[in-house]
This record gives sequence, C-alpha cells and structure tokens, in this order.
Amino acid sequence: MDANKIDMFFVANGKKLPADKAIIIREKMVQAEDSRYVTLSSVELKDPTIMLLISIFLGELGVDRFMIGDIGMGILKLLTGGLCGILWLIDVICISKKTKDYNYNELMKIL
Repeated sequence: MDANKIDMFFVANGKKLPADKAIIIREKMVQAEDSRYVTLSSVELKDPTIMLLISIFLGELGVDRFMIGDIGMGILKLLTGGLCGILWLIDVICISKKTKDYNYNELMKIL
C-alpha cells in the first residue's frame, strides 16, 4: 500500500488506535494490496472519547460493554447495576484502552 494512503489513514484514525501497536499496523498496511485501503477506510472505528461518555452515563446498564463486543460482561453489568458501581468505575477508568484495543482487533481482521 502507498505510504501516502497509510499516513492519511493514521491522520484520520490515529487517536482511535493504540499507540504502542502503530508500528504493527503500519507494517501490515505496507504489505497489504492497494484495494484493501477502501475496505480499511470504510471500517467504523469507535471513538474512545465517545465511549468514555457512554461509559459514564450508561455504563451501569452495560451499554459500553455491549458496544465493544463484550456481551457477557454487558449482561452482568445490566443485571447487577455495574456490580453496585464497582465495574462501572473500573470501566470508566479503562474504557479508552479497551476501545482502542477493540479497534485494533477489528483492523487486524481485515489486514
């Protein structure tokens, strides 16, 4: 894939991906065909800031966990009120990293 396309992808989506895995993503993108760029650009990556807001306001209902594909923990939070607020607090602190890891895993499925 062309270096300009890779740079454009990172400018648009850099804050949605884990910084420590940027090198791995770049290497995979360099090895990928140019036709993959359209597919990569069409992937809707979740914004960590939006997920933090969702976690703060709807986290006790498990909405944040459902959105990042962790259905089991979402159901647990829904039924227990975020384990009386304990899981809610942990998720408010950790949701940004979990969102970036989710986005990374979605990209790796394509690459």
